Amino acid sequence: MYDVVLLTLGSERDAPGGCGSGGACCGGAAGADTAPTSQTDTDQTDTGQASSGRTDTGQTSTGQASSGQTDTGRTAAEQCATERPRVPVLACADALNARGARVETVTARSDAEIDAVLARLDGPARPDGLTWPDPDSKTRLVVATASDGQLRAVLRRLVKRYAPAPSKRPADLPGNRTLPDLPPVAVLPLDPARGDAHRDLAAQLGLPRDPAAVAAAVLDGTPRRLDLLRNDGGSVTLDGALLGAADDAGRPLHWRARVEVDDTILSDGAEPLLACAVGNAGGYATLNDVALLTAPDPADGQVEVAVAVPVVVRSAWGRTRVRLEVRRARGRAVSVLPREGKVPYLDDGVEGELTRKRSWWVEPGAWAVWSI
Repeated sequence: MYDVVLLTLGSERDAPGGCGSGGACCGGAAGADTAPTSQTDTDQTDTGQASSGRTDTGQTSTGQASSGQTDTGRTAAEQCATERPRVPVLACADALNARGARVETVTARSDAEIDAVLARLDGPARPDGLTWPDPDSKTRLVVATASDGQLRAVLRRLVKRYAPAPSKRPADLPGNRTLPDLPPVAVLPLDPARGDAHRDLAAQLGLPRDPAAVAAAVLDGTPRRLDLLRNDGGSVTLDGALLGAADDAGRPLHWRARVEVDDTILSDGAEPLLACAVGNAGGYATLNDVALLTAPDPADGQVEVAVAVPVVVRSAWGRTRVRLEVRRARGRAVSVLPREGKVPYLDDGVEGELTRKRSWWVEPGAWAVWSI
């Protein structure tokens, strides 16, 4: 029978200061010596600071208090003190126990504590000294997520753990990949309502949301392999990214950037843009009823990219109007080079600002979810 780890992140957000952001989580050390990697395009590090709170093994702990104020109006100490395994986690653990699985619930409050859980998925030592996942592991991982950003936080730590340095690339690594097959994870959405209202990644993939069904997928399911987007900022993207912003009245703001997909130039940086969507899945396929992406597929080995360009059209009678032109391309890699100022974006629901060139590339079938 399997050992199953039910992993919950001890923060409501991926960043700043959330697990997987390069900073501390609830109970972790504030002011870590690494930058918060999911907030800006300066996210070069991804190491996180060791937490002073302990990992839960079948029980909960409150962690170390922080004097900061959270975005919910509570102090960090109050927020962390109320973090106990939520009902879906307990229900999933009960369903797994009923099937004879050995279950451990863990609340990770720093990248270091996430890494301690992921170490259980390591394979035997390799002659080349690389750490790779065990394809025959009897340990299975369930990630309880309040957002796609939290799932991304775990995947970025998996990439950090198992991706070899370019100088140590082994001969048995596929030519179109920079990392081996990552271990499958099960996704346990903590808010069932998000599936219909927000179309999170679990909903897009048709994954089970009921805790008992998630337990069945872990024990009886098969891995469903999916593409992963890596980027040169040191992070990953599971669903997609949307670049652009609006003013206080909701009107889109113009910005300029050079956008390339493989050898196709969607924008040379001279004309104004309203939005740019980088899609692995379909979370950013539409914007205000405008179809940006047509058929994003997280398992086709390609990234779909679209830019929305306002074009002034003059009629034969001399009247002018502005229409929205959407240009699309598909390929293995995309780059966005801002021409001026900062470009706000959402990446798997996590906010950031782009001030320099950012490139994403596809890792075909690199990660997987347990699915019935």
